[in-house]
Amino acid sequence: MGQESTDGCLKVIEWLPLGSTNRFEQLDHIAQDNPLAAITQDEQIEHQVDMLMQHPQMGRPGRKKGTRELVISRTPFVVVYRVKGTRIEVIRLLHSSQQYP
Repeated sequence: MGQESTDGCLKVIEWLPLGSTNRFEQLDHIAQDNPLAAITQDEQIEHQVDMLMQHPQMGRPGRKKGTRELVISRTPFVVVYRVKGTRIEVIRLLHSSQQYP
């Protein structure tokens, strides 16, 4: 996690409880068959979500009002987040096959 810079970019990522739970449940499921794939996908999630600190609007407009969605490349995941003050709140981690909302 980072801090706000002088250029006004948002610098704090906060995984809300449901988002964090979604993340670990999805990765645990993958790890049952392929632990290395779970680690690799978690690294992709972490790296791409961290990019939001510098580019908070890079995700597409979300299907729920006030949210944005970041498609995590090279994975089947979509991160649902919102920009709130000086924080980026990760609300959910969805598998692309899930129905949402």
